[in-house]
Amino acid sequence: MSILAWIVFMSLLGGALSVIAAAAFAFSARSTWVPHLISYAIGALLGASFLEVLPHAMTASGDAQGSAAMVLAGILIFFVLEKLVLWRHCHIEDCEGHEHAHDHGHGHDHGRSGLLILVGDTFHNFVDGVLIAAAFMEDWRLGLITAIAIVAHEIPQEVGDFVILLHSGYSRARAFAFNLLSSLATLIGGLLAYFALSAAQGAVPVMLSLAAASMIYVAVADLIPGLHKRTALKATVQQVVLICLGIGSIALTHRLVERFGG
Repeated sequence: MSILAWIVFMSLLGGALSVIAAAAFAFSARSTWVPHLISYAIGALLGASFLEVLPHAMTASGDAQGSAAMVLAGILIFFVLEKLVLWRHCHIEDCEGHEHAHDHGHGHDHGRSGLLILVGDTFHNFVDGVLIAAAFMEDWRLGLITAIAIVAHEIPQEVGDFVILLHSGYSRARAFAFNLLSSLATLIGGLLAYFALSAAQGAVPVMLSLAAASMIYVAVADLIPGLHKRTALKATVQQVVLICLGIGSIALTHRLVERFGG
């Protein structure tokens, strides 16, 4: 196979595999698991953003302060985007939160955090494609390991993403379709990197910073406030343990992939 064929094949396979594997787990979960999985999703989002995406953004740019500033700008952008979604869909005074937005209409657009997750995922998937292409252009074995690493990193995060989409009012079919569509950004990133690698690599730090911003914003602004409704000590302990498990799953996959890739 040619380098271009490898890039196309692994970009499509990597994106689709992570989405399908995550969907199989998330869709088989019982409705009573959702509050627990939301806690796990918070951990996975925060773990992916602070342990994976943001460090890569800072390394790629060589400017930690610039990357942090871009994350800050991204959080503000997602705040404004969320407001725009609310203004568009809420036509009465008491439409202020997830419950109101979900109750006053149908369709995926009412899920604010779901929309932001998809936007952030698309940025992230694009960067994954760039990384796959860059690795294959260096050496096909490195490309293969990089693609495997991306799938391994994406699955726990994608599980969290699916849970958030379902929690935001998406049907299972729509959540799967939109996530699969978002994964095509991996192919776009891979093709762009192959034909114009230097230009695409210049955009990597910005894309990574925006992806990190979307994950942090959704976890902190949209999901964590919902956990405060369950104030019992047992519920709080469960939430903390599951958030730590979410963070731990990201850290563990990172360690395993580093060992395998090393």
